[in-house]
Amino acid sequence: MVNSSTFSSSMSSTSSTLVTSSSSSSTPTTLSIDSSRWPAGDFNQVFGFEDSPWPAWGEYDVYQPLVVVNLAAEYSQGSIQFLPGLADNWTVSSDASTYTFQLRPNVTFSNGDPLNAYEVWTDMYTSYYMSGNSTGWLEGYTFFNMTNVNFGPATLTLLNQSSLATPSQQALSLMGNTTWPIYVVNSDTIAFHLESPFAYFLGTIVTEGGLIYDSQWVFDNGGLGTPASPNSYFNQHPIPGTGPYEFSAIAEDNYAQFVQNPTYWGKSLNQSQIAANPALDPGHVKNVIIYYKPDDLARYTDLASGSVQIAAIQNADWNLVQQSPNKYQYTVLPPESGLVTGLAMNVLLYPTNITLVRQAIAHAINYTQLSQQLFFGQMAPWVGPEYPAWGQYYDLGNFSQYQYNLTLAQQDLTKANVSNPTLTYYLEDSCGYCVTRAEIVQSDLAQIGITVNLDVLTSSNWCAQLCGSYSTNVANPSAMGNLNDLGGSDWAPGALTPADFWITFVSNTSLTGNGAIYSNPVVQACVNAFTSLTNTTQIQSMCKTAQEQIYNDTPYVWFGVMSLWYAGGSEVWQKGIVSNFYLDPVWTGYDTEPLFNTVTFG
Repeated sequence: MVNSSTFSSSMSSTSSTLVTSSSSSSTPTTLSIDSSRWPAGDFNQVFGFEDSPWPAWGEYDVYQPLVVVNLAAEYSQGSIQFLPGLADNWTVSSDASTYTFQLRPNVTFSNGDPLNAYEVWTDMYTSYYMSGNSTGWLEGYTFFNMTNVNFGPATLTLLNQSSLATPSQQALSLMGNTTWPIYVVNSDTIAFHLESPFAYFLGTIVTEGGLIYDSQWVFDNGGLGTPASPNSYFNQHPIPGTGPYEFSAIAEDNYAQFVQNPTYWGKSLNQSQIAANPALDPGHVKNVIIYYKPDDLARYTDLASGSVQIAAIQNADWNLVQQSPNKYQYTVLPPESGLVTGLAMNVLLYPTNITLVRQAIAHAINYTQLSQQLFFGQMAPWVGPEYPAWGQYYDLGNFSQYQYNLTLAQQDLTKANVSNPTLTYYLEDSCGYCVTRAEIVQSDLAQIGITVNLDVLTSSNWCAQLCGSYSTNVANPSAMGNLNDLGGSDWAPGALTPADFWITFVSNTSLTGNGAIYSNPVVQACVNAFTSLTNTTQIQSMCKTAQEQIYNDTPYVWFGVMSLWYAGGSEVWQKGIVSNFYLDPVWTGYDTEPLFNTVTFG
């Protein structure tokens, strides 16, 4: 019986957060946090398959996955381990293609509905349905054979007429269909069958795509809607989860409040159990409130005055934090983390559809200036698409970051026979440093005769326009502009696997993130190899060739890997008030705020 799994990576053993102080302070009645972002998609967990809502303030606190990341090992030892979450244990078949999960007994959602395999099954297939029946519905990975799956309005009607607590015989027959890749074994057991073995499968269900919510409550409150017309009721009326907290109040674009879940299944965990698996911590305060405050100085003022215990402080006011090292502590990530920043160049829109123009742009940008001016020198060079945590697959071609060389840039532009072009650069307004970064890029490119028009969009408009899947973006490349930032500001993984950034940035199955609208058969072969081959040497060979193709095609300018949690700033707290907490296991990929059930004081 397997109930944990470890994948070693090249991550640094440097602790990325979490501090102690000799001062002491009583635990507050309410933990208050200032955030720089309001979740895109509000709080509609139905869209977890497409990384929405983001940031997911309920990750692990309200919604839990079958398997969780060992936060203590990740942050202190630099290793990626998987531990029991809602699944008490699991087994893997001898051919490594079928994962069978045994659910914990006596777990309920916060409204009292029971957690069972029928709920998990329904969550998975409704995600498939809401994705428009995409084969890559789970984080863009195509390891499920969906050929025999017929899940649509008729299925939803059947489930709605039944009960997920005690399904009808017809519903049970459907759920137990083993020709579908995910099937119920019994009320407490569910199996996931992969078309080919994928050693990193557990890493795809530890975050948003694997967070379990109460599908019965969804059916009782108007249902999913359709992929084209989803039920927006859940935006402001969050679906119940199984975690240590539940939503208690929401004020749009203002705050979200949480209260401890009185029926939380893990509320009796002892200290040794929590230390071994911090993600399951019942929490240390009854109430939590996260404020959305877009003004950086306002967040700093709240922190300095004690109005909040933790705040996101970004580039504009970072000097105030640095001036008080005895007062403030902040998160620092190891250099091998997956928090990256870069520039996508639209390969389907003139003139960035010309390779030499993209190479000219890559040579014209002053990376050192970007690092020093915006990131306080805390940006390490990065050669994408892989990120350094997965050392066995990182920079297989031993390339260096594109050289800042205006002479080469001008020569490339001349060879392209492009003179004085104008580019559109879309920016997202909630990114505190992004306009400054874009202005640096704008100034750099002006030196080789390229005019860049900056177009700043609101966060929701930016995502509505630029967060689409690869297939969506191909159909409307002009919506992406010539240039756009990864994630609007920076980017972190959607899943803990070495395939993640390949799928995100350079595959034709990307659900979001392929801002360059880039795909190439040689590169896609590498992407597919991760989920179809088991021979590491063979995968490395194919991905080495793919990386060379990407390097030559230059669809992205890979700026660097971030050491600060917000790239241009970090999560900050006062020493002596907060003593310890953990953060998103995928380095802001799902949540930019602390996992607040893990916050301790003193």
